[in-house]
Amino acid sequence: MRRLAVFSRVPVALFLILLPSLASAAAATPSGLPLPRFVTTRSTPINVRVGPGVKYDVSWVYKVAGTPVEIIQEFDVWRKIRDVDGSEGWVHQNMLSGVRAGYVTPQAGDTVALRSAAADDAGVVAWVGPGFPVKIQSCTANWCEVTATDHPTDGRVSNYSGYLPEAALWGVYQGENFD
Repeated sequence: MRRLAVFSRVPVALFLILLPSLASAAAATPSGLPLPRFVTTRSTPINVRVGPGVKYDVSWVYKVAGTPVEIIQEFDVWRKIRDVDGSEGWVHQNMLSGVRAGYVTPQAGDTVALRSAAADDAGVVAWVGPGFPVKIQSCTANWCEVTATDHPTDGRVSNYSGYLPEAALWGVYQGENFD
């Protein structure tokens, strides 16, 4: 009887020794990248599904490449995303790109100054309003270098490059630095 008690403790001891490595392996994502994180849609059309697989119904379709989304969960090759409106669904990893983009947030006010440098007193390059899309090149010290593209009704597309405060953007995390 005592032998059985000794042998039954060995697997428990082994399990307790292995537990930290099992926990860290379980915490890792399939991609090896942190969650949550911002990315963009790669191509069009992109089916957003109610679950992680082609057997799940299509909830909606992205028809514009470069749309910013936030990856909030991973399952194998599927990524659960959230868009600027808070809608969530699943897309295949191949439909996403690490390129960064964002939108000017409504909380930023009626208009936000796109500055010529990363400073409140820098010259104004352009004014952008809530929901205006931008491509994000880098973020440092609470400022992001962006390109805003205007598509006026006369058809003359204009690009404006400058800096926006991180707090004025959906598509970056506060205090996030990258280039």
